[in-house]
Amino acid sequence: MDTPTLIAIASITMSSFTTAIGTMIPALSEGKAVISALSSLAQQPDASPTITRTLFVGLAMIESMAIYCFVVSMILLFANPFWNHFISTAGH
Repeated sequence: MDTPTLIAIASITMSSFTTAIGTMIPALSEGKAVISALSSLAQQPDASPTITRTLFVGLAMIESMAIYCFVVSMILLFANPFWNHFISTAGH
């Protein structure tokens, strides 16, 4: 196989791994956070405003990791820096 094909295969493979792992782990973490928040709300219903506010901030932080992984996978597919390097070295 030639070099452009190998770069394309590696980019597509790494993009799919990034998207798969980057969505599975935050989903599991969000589930654990919600379980903990619900059990805390069941034990201390008076603290519900504090618990829910903290839960939403935590969920936003967890979800940002999934968004960053998605951005990295899109960069690997559509704005791949390896392609630019390969094209510049192949042109010389």
